[in-house]
Amino acid sequence: MADERDLWSCSAAELATGFADGAYTPEDALRSVMARVDAINPRINALVTCAFDAAREAAAESARRWRDGMPLSALDGVPMTVKDNIPVAGMRATWGSALYANYVPNVDELPIARLRAAGAIIVGKTNCPEFTVQGYTDNRLFGPTRNPFDLDRTPGGSSGGAVAAVSAGICPIAIATDGGGSIRRPASYTGLVGLKPSRGRVARADGFATILHDCEVVGPIARTVEDVRRVMRVIARPHPRDPLSASLAEDDFVPVTSRRCRMLYIPRFGDAPVDGAIARSVAAAAQTFAALGHRVDEGDVPFDIDALGQAWSVVSQTGLHWLLQRHGDWTAQVSGEIRNMAEAGGQLHAAQYYESLTQFAELKSALSSVFEHYDLILTPSAAAMPWLATQAFPAVIDDRPVGPRGHAIFTAFANMSGCAALNLPAARASDGMPIGFQLVAPVGADSVLCDIGAQYEAAMQAPRTWPVL
Repeated sequence: MADERDLWSCSAAELATGFADGAYTPEDALRSVMARVDAINPRINALVTCAFDAAREAAAESARRWRDGMPLSALDGVPMTVKDNIPVAGMRATWGSALYANYVPNVDELPIARLRAAGAIIVGKTNCPEFTVQGYTDNRLFGPTRNPFDLDRTPGGSSGGAVAAVSAGICPIAIATDGGGSIRRPASYTGLVGLKPSRGRVARADGFATILHDCEVVGPIARTVEDVRRVMRVIARPHPRDPLSASLAEDDFVPVTSRRCRMLYIPRFGDAPVDGAIARSVAAAAQTFAALGHRVDEGDVPFDIDALGQAWSVVSQTGLHWLLQRHGDWTAQVSGEIRNMAEAGGQLHAAQYYESLTQFAELKSALSSVFEHYDLILTPSAAAMPWLATQAFPAVIDDRPVGPRGHAIFTAFANMSGCAALNLPAARASDGMPIGFQLVAPVGADSVLCDIGAQYEAAMQAPRTWPVL
């Protein structure tokens, strides 16, 4: 048997190779992961619900399949976590709110059901902000999640627990959601790969109510592009219960190593501030792509940022108000920030919501024109470096005051348009904190993102470094 102590540090691909070779078993990997949870989670507060007993049973069954030479998939026996706004049968799903503190679903949301059918082992649920509508991770139920690279700082949100778990070595993969950047920005703050799939790429059913129109998708967070691909091969399939999923041709995520792309590099959106360390790091990433043979043109943002920001506020506030009105006693059970957002949503009118959807349509038209000339758009994933873990947002970026979405300006357009987007790690800041950038592709071009991401990953050849905890 291999030394279990280091198995927590393996990628999903490395684990599967070891399982196949008989070097170690899914039970060995799970024991290593559980020991890592016990040692690390109290300091970062990434997992808020653990399912070790069920995971042990699943690992034993997976070990038998590997011994018999009949694994269910390349993810059979791989431990992973699930964000707490995605239902997992038999495990509480709080959505970060006291309103759902005792809610235990009896069915998996569809992507989780598919992962279980592929033999994946669900270790636990990860922390998220209340109703996943904020860009950091804190709530009344569980408190703040902390960035493993600096415990005073946030890992971002709303998938802060997910990225903290993966970056600290708790599991190689986290399943999360991205409604306005909630996979990509936290991944950028923790040195990870995070995919926001195209709208409809990952079919959904049996989940929580939709409060962000059709902007939110389920996607993977991992340490490597290959692990992201492995997850997508399992969950990226249409299903009759999700009509959006029928709009895309199936994708087998087979690597194409020879791709060369035309990239539009947008270093900032209008005059909105960007932290200097981020700007320098992302500029270096753009240069790397040019050195790899891609055409990289620098340009300006091709859509109205202010109009889209207003549209985003209308949609999110209205959706939150609609959800909470279904709970007669909601006002005392939610935070003041959520109450204010919901009350603001209650003051909005149908015409304003319709205008927001019109802005989404105009964005799609503008991006269609861009993608006639370019294959990908390259931007920073976030405008600010991680801030204090208990603060909702940074008040200042690059010595300029900003509002609640100032740090998040780069990501939501991909959700409003349905585009695919991928965060990749860039060169770190001088203090060692991770920085990331995003590539955005037309709807349906998820595999292109993975291929170009893998090229960049190979060129950087950066060794995996673990936070000192």
